[in-house]
This record gives sequence, C-alpha cells and structure tokens, in this order.
Amino acid sequence: MASIVYRPYRGEADLPLIMALVQSELSEPYVIYTFRYFLHQWSVLLAYPGDGGASADPVGVIVCKQSLHKDLVNRGYIAMLSVDKKWRKRGIASSLVQKSIQAMKVDGVDEIVLETEYDNFAALSLYESLGFIREKRLYRFYLNGKDAFRLVLAVPPSNDDGG
Repeated sequence: MASIVYRPYRGEADLPLIMALVQSELSEPYVIYTFRYFLHQWSVLLAYPGDGGASADPVGVIVCKQSLHKDLVNRGYIAMLSVDKKWRKRGIASSLVQKSIQAMKVDGVDEIVLETEYDNFAALSLYESLGFIREKRLYRFYLNGKDAFRLVLAVPPSNDDGG
C-alpha cells in the first residue's frame, strides 16, 4: 500500500487538481469563484500518494475554517472533505479530519461543526467514529434537494489552557 503525504494548499497551481477531485466526488456543485474563496481564505490540507512529488495528483482534500460564532464560541467548520474513490478505505479521510481537528485544537476551538447528506452513511460513520454527534436535520439543505445532518464535535479545554 502506498504511503500518504499531507501538505497544505500552496497556491493557484493546486486549484485545478482540487476542483477535479471535489467535483468528481461531492454532489454539491461549486464554481471556480467558490473554490477560490475557500482556498485563499480557509485552511486546506491535501493528501498525496507516495512522496507527494510534482507528478502526483491529490487523492484527498479537506477545507476548514475557524471563526467566532455569535461572538462567543470559537467554532471550527469543515466545509469540504473529499477522497478519490480509488483511494478510499485507507484511512485518508480519517487522517485529514484528525489532522484538522488537532490544528483547530491548537488554535483554541470550542467546537467543530459540519454538514453532510443525511444518507451519506460512510461520512456519518466516519464522523461519528471521531466523536461527532448529530445536532439536527436540515431539510432540503443542498441544491440537489437532499437533507443534511449538522454534526458537532465538542472540544473540551486542554490542560494547557487552564481547563
């Protein structure tokens, strides 16, 4: 089995590769301007096979952000997670989420939220195995008319910050 290398988004040269990966795997359509907004203002982590050399295309991507929610809660948000179908069942999605959670914990996040289609059982299983719980069902949330579940991971204060 090939090793996986993780690296952050490096700039516009990564954009077409990320777009191709996300558009082939996610049901929600995004235009290039949406990608640019996410990629230039949010945290992005890519997964590559082997040494992640110039010839390799990414096989996984996660896009996240952190912000104050209602001026009180430091909330992390996972906007996109996509892994190429040929590379699934190798722990890539789990690693991308865990690495993102760890980065957000370092930055003092109180909770992490995301939405996923109500019938995406693989995604629900992944997130629930990492401690996320279903907060609510969002009816007709996606453009395709599908419902979503909002999932939340409460992040307790670490021992480093007096909690």
